[in-house]
Amino acid sequence: MQNNNTITKTQNKVLFPLGRTFLTIGAEEALEESNQQPQEFLAKHQTGDWGVICAEDKKENEFSLTNGFRLMSAYKTANGTKIWVITEADKSATTILLPNEY
Repeated sequence: MQNNNTITKTQNKVLFPLGRTFLTIGAEEALEESNQQPQEFLAKHQTGDWGVICAEDKKENEFSLTNGFRLMSAYKTANGTKIWVITEADKSATTILLPNEY
């Protein structure tokens, strides 16, 4: 039988540095409209909760995490707006943006 506290701690483990963080104008407006903070999505991204991406993209993120490539997550705000979180391969920067801002 597994201890639920152990599972939670493992799921919340920081897997990589974010580097400098950036927020595009569109993403900032979407977060303000949904009354949410960027940190909510950055924390999920940084702990390997890749959000609403397909299984193939999740597998690609796992490969990228091990091999030092770019990481991308997708989430929906409380209002249903899709946002992306992208960390560069060298982990120097992470950007929160709307898909149409890419």
